[in-house]
Amino acid sequence: MEASPIRNRLLLVAAALLFSTGGAAIKAATLTPWQVACFRSGVAALALLAGLPEARRRWDLRTLPVAAAYAATLIMFVLATRLTTAANAIFLQSTAPLYVLLLAPWLLREPVRRSDLIYVVFIAVGMALFFLGTEQAVATAPDPPRGNLIAASSGLSWALTVTGLRWLGRGAPGNPAIATVALGNIMAFLAALPLALPVTAGAGGANLLVILYLGIAQIGLAYLCVTRAIRHVPAFEATTIMLLEPVMNPIWAWLVHGEKPGPWALAGGGLILSATLVNTLRWRTA
Repeated sequence: MEASPIRNRLLLVAAALLFSTGGAAIKAATLTPWQVACFRSGVAALALLAGLPEARRRWDLRTLPVAAAYAATLIMFVLATRLTTAANAIFLQSTAPLYVLLLAPWLLREPVRRSDLIYVVFIAVGMALFFLGTEQAVATAPDPPRGNLIAASSGLSWALTVTGLRWLGRGAPGNPAIATVALGNIMAFLAALPLALPVTAGAGGANLLVILYLGIAQIGLAYLCVTRAIRHVPAFEATTIMLLEPVMNPIWAWLVHGEKPGPWALAGGGLILSATLVNTLRWRTA
């Protein structure tokens, strides 16, 4: 029997909220950024492989480049979050639709509508606002300019991931996304491992709890919620619900660490999220 509509939507809300805690949790660890990226993905891979049978299927050569793009996203998001504010990291990664629109004609042979160009302009302006102001370095964001650049790069790698998942899903049975996510976490773990070692003897206790939370709950449980609900919720509603992630991410960082994004970042993030919501609504009514 199909789950109730309310339950499916609550599962998506839970997934978005779990995803949104990544910024605060990543900043809570005293491990190096490479260690957090490495061990987070290692635990997430184990959780996904153990909890989702579909994560163990459909691994082939076509999956590798998409998983590699996702692995790059995972690593760069952690690096960016530790260098700049959580708001900047998640908002700049949320510029991915800009790159998707630019990549789709070449990689997917999907035309760009003239009205899409307006959306591209708004996303580009929102992205530019992050680099207008001079943000002061603080304990939770020691190098905002470099972090912003890495976060913007994670937007491109996330766009390549999304575009790749659409390519993998064309005419293919089942859901290749979860297998790609699992493989991407394995690749991120292996790529970051050389820079994550050695681990000092004092890096235990609280750090272990943070890593377990990030891998099992913030990634593993969140994707479990998504896979159980996404097929039963209309695309527009699902997209709108998942916007809770970039909205709540800086709020958790503020509540836990007292981190406050700058006014230019708030303006840019608000513009990016508003443009994304309007564009999603436009596609629904087209």
